[in-house]
This record gives sequence, C-alpha cells and structure tokens, in this order.
Amino acid sequence: MIKIGTNMNLNYSLVAIGDNVVDNYMDRGEFYPGGNAVNVAVLTRRYGLSKTAYIGIFGNDSAGDHVKASLTEEGVNIDYVRTAIGENGKAYVTLNDDGDRVFGESNKGGVQSRLKLNFHPSDLEFIAGFDLVHTSIYSYINDDLPLLVQYADVSYDFSVNRKEEILNAVCPYVKYAFFSCSDLNHHEAVAFGEHVHSMGPRHVLITRGEQGAIYVGDLGIHSQDITPVRAVDTLGAGDSYISGFLVSMAAGESLSDCMQAGAAAAAETCMRFGAYGYANQIG
Repeated sequence: MIKIGTNMNLNYSLVAIGDNVVDNYMDRGEFYPGGNAVNVAVLTRRYGLSKTAYIGIFGNDSAGDHVKASLTEEGVNIDYVRTAIGENGKAYVTLNDDGDRVFGESNKGGVQSRLKLNFHPSDLEFIAGFDLVHTSIYSYINDDLPLLVQYADVSYDFSVNRKEEILNAVCPYVKYAFFSCSDLNHHEAVAFGEHVHSMGPRHVLITRGEQGAIYVGDLGIHSQDITPVRAVDTLGAGDSYISGFLVSMAAGESLSDCMQAGAAAAAETCMRFGAYGYANQIG
C-alpha cells in the first residue's frame, strides 16, 4: 500500500458506479480487469478506505467472471452488481512504434452500453451508506446524477471530454471533477479549471501526463510534478492518481500532500502491468 498520509481516516467509504472492462494486452496474450469505476473501487480500498463497493453491469462470460472475482479478492463489495446475457466490456491494447500502450478496437462497453443501470430503492438505500459516489464519462449515468447526489457526494472522471454540453449536464452535481488534459499548457489548464470550478465542483484536478497535475478549486491553485519512475505500463495511472488523491483528501491531508499521494499512486501503477494486476490468458 502506498503511504497516503500520516493521519489516515479509515472511517470513510466510496461506492464506484458504472464502467467495467477487461483490457486485452495483445502483445502479451493477457487480459486484465479495468474500467475507471472498477479501478477506483479497488485502488481506494488498497490505499486505505474502510469500505468500497462497485455497482455495474457484467456480461455473463469469462471476462465478466474474472473482473468480479478480482473485486471479491480485493474486498470490494459487489452485492448490487448486475449480470446480463452478453459480452462483457473489452478493450484491445497494443504497442505503438515508441513502445507506448495505445487503445485500439473495443466492443464499446459490451452489454453494459446496451442496458440502462436503473436504480431500485434498495440500490439507493445501499448508496446512502457511503460517503462518496465515484463515476465517469464512460458509465452512462449522467442523467442519474441529480438523483445520486441526494444520497452522497459525487466524484466524476471526465477523462479527455471537455464538451460544454457535458460540463453543463454534470458539473452542478459534482464535488470532485477530474480531467486528463495533456494538450493544455499551464495557463490554459488553470483557465479551464477556473471555468469548471465556477460551474459547481469544489475541487477540479487536471492531470497532464509528464507535465504533472494542476488543482483549481476551493483550496486555490496548486501544481504538482509527476513522480518519475521507469514505467513498464501507463495504463491505469490516471485512475490511480484519482484514487490516491481522494483517499488523501478523506484522510484530511493538505492539498500538497493529496497531490503528492496521487502522483505516487500513479507512479506505482506504471511499474506493473494492468491497473491493479490479475492477469489472465487470452484464449
């Protein structure tokens, strides 16, 4: 477990809702559990949260079974997941000419993208037992955010999506907003962060690859460099940053320590294959 801080508050809980996939590493002949919501549920649990859970839709195939088994092994509650007839979400990852991993084809979320994750009163009662809901642009529940925010604070990963219509639909209901903006320089990132902050989120975190991260929000403006490592796989680094940052915030650490925790978590993930391990053979 990475060292998040000195005043860890383990009495804090998170339920991640939405996307799950398996990442197929074609050069290695292996696949790994993934998806932003799944990764954050697992990693925040590893980093010290007392309770995490995942709610989403799995396919009834070996890929879905493997992701569910990994969540159970990691102590993530999956009592409220759904399993549907069809293929689990799958992404295919290859190496480019520089040796970096890039996403190729996918099945666009598999069965999960074809079905609506309807929230039953029992789901909402379960969600109300958590301090924070985490979800993402890939989870297909933007329309449910006005409902979910009545039960817990919301953390949201926009990934690379900065469309104004998405910001307008999501930002009023979000406490923590995360973006990946490697194309923005420092001044552009700050300006964008201020714009998002004005739309509702209290904390806006913008990661920019090797350029580090920028925070804009209630705590001011702060920059954080990356933690340099000899990376073997960058897949899942952004989700690790989110997880380290959120756990450190829950522990009551300073903004600087929270961002350092995020950078350390991302660096740790870059030194292993898959977002959190659990390789299985393709075939």
